[in-house]
Amino acid sequence: MCGIAGLVLRQGITPAAATVEALIGALAHRGPDGQGHHVQGNVALAHNRLAIIDLVTGDQPLFAGAAALVANGEVYNYRELREQNQLHCVTGSDCEPPLHLFRREGLGFAETLRGMYAIAIHDRATRRVVLARDPFGIKPLYMAEVADGVAFASEPQALLAAGLVQPRLRTESLHELLQLQFTTGAETIFQGITRVLPGETVVLSDGAVTERRRRVALPEGGPEPITEVDALARLDQALEESVSLHQRSDVPYGMFLSGGIDSAAVLAMMARLNEAPVQAFTAAFDVPGSADEREQAGRLAKAAGAQHHCITVTEAEVWRHLPEIVGCMDDPAADYAIIPTWFLARRAREQVKVVLSGEGGDELFAGYGRYRAAMRPWWLGGKTLRSKGAFDKLDLLRAPPTGWRDGVAAAEAAEAGHGRSRLQAAQALDVADWLPNDLLTKLDRCLMAHAVEGRTPLLDSGVAAAAFRLPDALKVKGHSGKWLLRQWLADNFPAAEPFRPKQGFTVPVGAWIENAAERLAPLVAAQPGVAALAKPDRVLPLFRHASEKRAGFAAWHLLFYALWHRRHIEGRRDQGDVFEVLAAR
Repeated sequence: MCGIAGLVLRQGITPAAATVEALIGALAHRGPDGQGHHVQGNVALAHNRLAIIDLVTGDQPLFAGAAALVANGEVYNYRELREQNQLHCVTGSDCEPPLHLFRREGLGFAETLRGMYAIAIHDRATRRVVLARDPFGIKPLYMAEVADGVAFASEPQALLAAGLVQPRLRTESLHELLQLQFTTGAETIFQGITRVLPGETVVLSDGAVTERRRRVALPEGGPEPITEVDALARLDQALEESVSLHQRSDVPYGMFLSGGIDSAAVLAMMARLNEAPVQAFTAAFDVPGSADEREQAGRLAKAAGAQHHCITVTEAEVWRHLPEIVGCMDDPAADYAIIPTWFLARRAREQVKVVLSGEGGDELFAGYGRYRAAMRPWWLGGKTLRSKGAFDKLDLLRAPPTGWRDGVAAAEAAEAGHGRSRLQAAQALDVADWLPNDLLTKLDRCLMAHAVEGRTPLLDSGVAAAAFRLPDALKVKGHSGKWLLRQWLADNFPAAEPFRPKQGFTVPVGAWIENAAERLAPLVAAQPGVAALAKPDRVLPLFRHASEKRAGFAAWHLLFYALWHRRHIEGRRDQGDVFEVLAAR
């Protein structure tokens, strides 16, 4: 996993060396193991390397004929691609096969790639640059129209740091962030910066976008007829193959372990495939009675023979490091799970360089309670997904957010039909936006802040083929989602107790905010970003009740936004804990 950036300008204009250096410097945290760049005519490619596979000869850019490549991520099936396509590779890099496939197949080169990736290829013969992003959007990639052409980077903050784009808010995306905790679609919260969409291939030539095409993540079609026995056998094969591929690494690897179904499945398969004990990392909290999962995770680790590392995230540590944590979320996702994820990555880096995690299990196997509501028609209590916002009916904002659900509605329209059931349509909606723009953004930024690579074996084409078109009844039974995955665990790792009532995982951020309300609320209310949105006299009462669910969500969103706006819009990099940073003038 690395950081990439580049410029594609109009013919006759050469990228400035200072701009290329600024892009490389802004992404240094993503790749502390090396830097490289390629400047030819009107094109520049830049690369920061986190060395995971082929530690000796895998430096980038990679070259073949008239083409040069930089990439962020991992192509897990690189060995199979070499053999099946009889590719002559001069390095052991997993990113060299895509370069040869591009030279042979052109824009369709990414169709057979299995992995997480954001790739940029400069084809000097045709004077174009081709960008490609993996279908689930596991790895990020952003673009911006700039003076004389187009720029791209793994993180928006690199485009800002290089002075290519000014930090101006896009109001529609701000309203999405406040109400949804993430933003949707191609547009970002920064005016002028857009996402390369998951699965998209974009062609840049003479300083402009000239072509786009897209590879979908989910199989086409509605539920398919399959027996439970056959579905379990297919799932077992898919999980074993995916986890095996995701373990390919020339550096030590481990996993993030909660007490939940998804990480239990990853642990069970890793234990099957590894002779040495799996290194498993779990986060717990210092709030009495908080719904962390340390005990269940400990039991799972013991049953699997894993070496278990459990950290306790304390209120004092959160206040000390929260400005750093929010600061790494340049494409903002106000998901409080960024807190344990950041601390887990910091701890894991002491022993491993790669971690596997269970992201994607709820989306592919239908684990969320909102899916069960979406399956019912409205007259039987069915509910529209994401129909309520975090600040609804709180009388806190100066003006109600507008248009905040437009992006969700557009995705709903795009993902409905195709022969899909109501359940499939709800799952596809989450795969389109919630997954890449919240969960995977959180994982990418929090891990890359510590130069740790995060891998998601449940977000794999083989697992998607085994799971997404299952009959609804093999996904949801009664009040239980992820039914087939639970049954697989019951057969293969009964210590997971997969049919026990769900405990849930909640970061006690509301309790922490309430504890510090008298000191924290006035500081948050006085921040320019918050003052423009919220009624100042309503912030302290909200924070005083932050241990209540609705108030807690809204209070956290305000605190996150106060820190985020200060860092990424105002451009401030004040040092200190959350109180010192917010009080700095």
